[in-house]
Amino acid sequence: MPTLPHSEMQNHNARSAAYGPWLVALGAALWGTESAWRIPLNAVFDAKVIVFWEHVLLLIMFLPILISRLHEIPKVNAYTWGFLLFSGFAGSAVGTIFFTLALKHGNPTVVNVILNIQPVISTIGAFALFGDRLARQFFFYAGIAILAGIFVSVTHPTMIGVSFERAGLNIGTAYALVCALFWGLSTVAGRGVMMGTSLQLASSMRIVVGLTCMTLILLAYGKLNGAALWPVTAQAHPTKAMVWLILLASVSGGIPLLIYFQGLRLTRASTAGYFEMMQTLAAVCITWGFFHASLYIHQVIAAIVLIGAVAMVHQVQQHVEPAEC
Repeated sequence: MPTLPHSEMQNHNARSAAYGPWLVALGAALWGTESAWRIPLNAVFDAKVIVFWEHVLLLIMFLPILISRLHEIPKVNAYTWGFLLFSGFAGSAVGTIFFTLALKHGNPTVVNVILNIQPVISTIGAFALFGDRLARQFFFYAGIAILAGIFVSVTHPTMIGVSFERAGLNIGTAYALVCALFWGLSTVAGRGVMMGTSLQLASSMRIVVGLTCMTLILLAYGKLNGAALWPVTAQAHPTKAMVWLILLASVSGGIPLLIYFQGLRLTRASTAGYFEMMQTLAAVCITWGFFHASLYIHQVIAAIVLIGAVAMVHQVQQHVEPAEC
């Protein structure tokens, strides 16, 4: 296979560095649509059962990819396996359970304010594990992005200093905090996975690890039986339940997973965390469009600021990130 001239290779790497973070943003935005299916499913299944069925359907979708990449498994080193196991456990299984619980017990829009701490967690993890360099303006624009995310997500931001409850936060806040912790660390682990294996194997094996974890969790809670996996509420509306599960696993699961991992391959974890904030914007739009939640003017303005701040994070980070990927 012929090699590209040095100048063409540099141009190719520059283009990769330019669109990589936006692939992360697109994948995250598609993940943000999951509230449209996960919220009605909460009225049908237990939160852990929803995540279990989600992984079953995902594995069916990714099975051809997994089979085609089985020959790569012996080449995966222990370092990569460690990141893969943690990514599947923390991000795909446990983090998703707590997100489902947060949606069930909290306001779907307000819950997203907590998820904006993910970039802080991923930045600390990327700095500690990978030695990521940060531009001087990084924390300035990152701070703006986080503040904008708060204003997008909170119904009454002026009441935060008075009372979290009066600001719109509730019992779902604790679940969202745990979810943010696991998803933030999973971002860093995902970057570690992409350093040692292919996109196809990484994405499909993450699902396998997630399904294994969910099976063990259901077994531990005594829910690995027909009555729990397909309860009376699902039997009453089987078609709706199945359609919601398929949409959750495909539009909001498998498709964004592939896009996200491809973007993560071309993006540092410290930067990727901030582009994942597009999930917040998408989730707010879904909440407004599907569940008729009010979208105040401060949320619209904050959404525009969020997009601009995330774009500036990308811009300043390009000056310190290496050209090669």
